[in-house]
Amino acid sequence: MGLLDRLRGRRAGTTRTGRREDEEHLREWFAAHEGVEGFVEPRTAVTETTMLLVDADGAWTRRRVTGPDAARRLARSLKMPVYDTQLMGYPQRMRDHDAREKILRERARRDGP
Repeated sequence: MGLLDRLRGRRAGTTRTGRREDEEHLREWFAAHEGVEGFVEPRTAVTETTMLLVDADGAWTRRRVTGPDAARRLARSLKMPVYDTQLMGYPQRMRDHDAREKILRERARRDGP
């Protein structure tokens, strides 16, 4: 166990899975946005399975879930379409939203307060 792992209270080689707080965040975000779709992201070497929610304008949030089945159950309970990012990729509106936000941040930094 490394020093950073000890400070984080985690064992080496483990990743955090979805918790109740993660699901609550996804449910609250869904309720606060229009036209939300879910995207299941596969487990990686550093992150467990995650669920990405993207609204009609391209705003998004991401949280860990306990697995793809849990993500699909959550989507069914919210009556929300859900897709697999490995099959569908990410929606263009999300990339467009991120590009707009980047321009706005750069403009704000350049123009100052």
